[in-house]
Amino acid sequence: MVLEIALLNVRPGQTAAFETAFAQAQRIISGMPGYVRHELQKCLEDDHRYALLVWWETLEDHTVGFRGSPEYQEWRALLHHFYDPFPTVEHFVPALP
Repeated sequence: MVLEIALLNVRPGQTAAFETAFAQAQRIISGMPGYVRHELQKCLEDDHRYALLVWWETLEDHTVGFRGSPEYQEWRALLHHFYDPFPTVEHFVPALP
């Protein structure tokens, strides 16, 4: 299993709209092949910063399957305009058995 982590900086004044859009967008990602689960966490110290955690069966389920899909274009249209700067996305696997 692979954990995708994206730190999202949402433009000031846009957090409510972002959360509404994310409620719609999470339906898109949750239907993708290889999707396991996700969480959206809001930062306590900075109320326009979020951590998106998505568990995938494989790296390719995210990088090829999801990002190469028509559904990704809908995800992108719903969410990407909220970010400043655009987030870095990294992938992790367990370090210890």
